[in-house]
Amino acid sequence: MNDFQKSDPDYHGGKQVDLIVDPERSAILKKLSMDLPSITLDDRQLCDFELLTTGAFSPLTGFMTRSNYESVMDRMKLQDGTLWPIPICLDVSETAAKNLEAGQSIAIRDPEGFLLAVMHVEDIWTPDKAKEASLLFGTTDPSHPGVYHLFHRTGEVYVGGALEVMNLPLHYDFRQLRMTPPEVRGLFKKLGWHRIVGFHTTNTMHRPEHEMAIRAMRKSRANLLLMPGVGISGPGDFDYYTRVRCYRHVLGYFPPESATMTLLPIFSRMAGPKDALLQSIVARNYGCTHFIVGHQHGDPGCHNGATPFYDSGETWNTVHTLAKEVGVADIPCDELVYQPFEDVFSPKDEVPEGTEVVSLTSLDIRDRIRSGRKIPRWVTFPEVVGELKKAYPPPSKKGFTVFFTGLSGAGKSTIARVLYAKMLEIGRRPVTLLDGDIVRQNLSNELTFSKEHRDINVRRIGFVASEITKNRGVAICAPIAPYAVTRAEIRANIEACGGFIEVHVATPLEVCEKRDRKGMYAKARAGLIKGYTGIDDPYEIPEAPEVRVNTTDKTPDEAAQEILIYLGQKRFI
Repeated sequence: MNDFQKSDPDYHGGKQVDLIVDPERSAILKKLSMDLPSITLDDRQLCDFELLTTGAFSPLTGFMTRSNYESVMDRMKLQDGTLWPIPICLDVSETAAKNLEAGQSIAIRDPEGFLLAVMHVEDIWTPDKAKEASLLFGTTDPSHPGVYHLFHRTGEVYVGGALEVMNLPLHYDFRQLRMTPPEVRGLFKKLGWHRIVGFHTTNTMHRPEHEMAIRAMRKSRANLLLMPGVGISGPGDFDYYTRVRCYRHVLGYFPPESATMTLLPIFSRMAGPKDALLQSIVARNYGCTHFIVGHQHGDPGCHNGATPFYDSGETWNTVHTLAKEVGVADIPCDELVYQPFEDVFSPKDEVPEGTEVVSLTSLDIRDRIRSGRKIPRWVTFPEVVGELKKAYPPPSKKGFTVFFTGLSGAGKSTIARVLYAKMLEIGRRPVTLLDGDIVRQNLSNELTFSKEHRDINVRRIGFVASEITKNRGVAICAPIAPYAVTRAEIRANIEACGGFIEVHVATPLEVCEKRDRKGMYAKARAGLIKGYTGIDDPYEIPEAPEVRVNTTDKTPDEAAQEILIYLGQKRFI
């Protein structure tokens, strides 16, 4: 056992971990770090790092080595036999890995360059990502967000080794709610709590979730520790600042001194039962004796309205079977529905046949808030509705982006200018036109026309549009934007703060070539230009844009009118 662990049967694996070094060692490491190569952690890695440091991931003392990674993948256990369902690995790019070797030390920094820790590298390896996806998620389907992230956002190389930590990641918000496992355990001791049920959520709590927590507290005869995840928000989720304000209101609806809250810097892998097991382990390390396993727990389907990837019954059975190894009793909770004539919530499978019931999922409520529709009184608390409406005003009062995409010569820029003029005429919000050529001249003039640089230009347009949208203005963008992945990323970023209307200007290639005033298509056909969109570089047609227009037999005014009608229908104007 190293200096960062001490025996404690109340923690998972029988070991309490605290990776913060003493001031004397910290001073030595800071001097040493000046001559070490650095690795900068992204937001997801910072979540893992913080949970490792504070002991929430006890008994781990650093990012996993290859032997532990493979053991977890193959049998859900660390090499010493301790149950562990999900690999906690540090991924880096191939370029960064070239400067690393086993046996050396590296400095770990946050995105601002702030020194967090020194890592002693023990292993460097290239994982089989297809195998990891299959074993971890049970699928290699890229529509699963965990699989997509693994394949497209995770570095090609994994680095494993122990950590010596000088500083936790900096947080300037909700500091009184960011407690470590020992701090939470100290609070339980002060309150005289001996039985505690943990409730992890990344959704806003409404009346069904409150009822579920009350039922779990009664069943376990325990007090409640609410453990909302504030690490990474999922696509379309409410931002965690708003959610935390809502949680504070909901805590007031529990019996006095029966519930408390700590924010959990964790991001869900959306791995179904394995996510539920990992969260159970974290709950144990925070001092919980019980843990709520909800309907579609850790399933990405429940976040985006898609078909579930995991069966809730199998998730409950998996967690229940391994509950003794985790050391936390599981409390399975089925979906609750509302009986309007009784004014009660009941588990769906316990409602008598023929009884009238209604239900709204968190996704339904989220969509109602974003579209400005009414939220029924039975589904949530008035304070929660107030917070959500304050943060997410109706479409007529929030910013939005109209994002044109299509081939060169399709008519994007002309329609965009018409729409720009119409929006200025309406005069309800500030409007900015971000034409591809204009942005390239003023923001990206150092870029070439290579495939990589064209994509960078589009991402820059998306970033500027997201800032305009966030501040409740209107951004009208008219790049070619040929790649679906880039468009999806821009959509996700903008929809987190406002509206996103994708307009595919679907004018056929042959029509675009006839309109080619600069002769670019002809040069591409002759081989004088390489990588030209539509000729020797593909244009990926949007599958489901909000508006699709073909300008072959349509004037720019007519095309712009179609967009304005859509904006009016969706209450943006």
